[in-house]
Amino acid sequence: QVQLVESGGGMVQAGGSLRLSCAASGRTSSLYAMAWFRQAPEKEREFVARIGWNDRSTHYADSVKGRFTISTDNAKNTIILQMNSLKPEDTAIYYCAAKKFLREYEYWGQGTQVTVSS
Repeated sequence: QVQLVESGGGMVQAGGSLRLSCAASGRTSSLYAMAWFRQAPEKEREFVARIGWNDRSTHYADSVKGRFTISTDNAKNTIILQMNSLKPEDTAIYYCAAKKFLREYEYWGQGTQVTVSS
């Protein structure tokens, strides 16, 4: 089992920055990739960014490319989402997720609220 705990959400004005962290514990050696998803009110959960746990390859949703950066600190079993140039439409609950090789994302954090005011 893998446990995920997010931190770093909050409220910021448009154009500002926030940094989200996700600490993984448990059987982290079995992980293949970790990702951030988000869910805005009355909308479906959507993919934001992904990072390979070992090769650190990254992939971003078009809506956040050039503004968000995902990184990992394997020594601390933590992934980071640096969010710059935030927009009101980035307002959502952000979830950290993890997956094993050839599996769906099966481990999820509790979520952290990000609110961007105009």
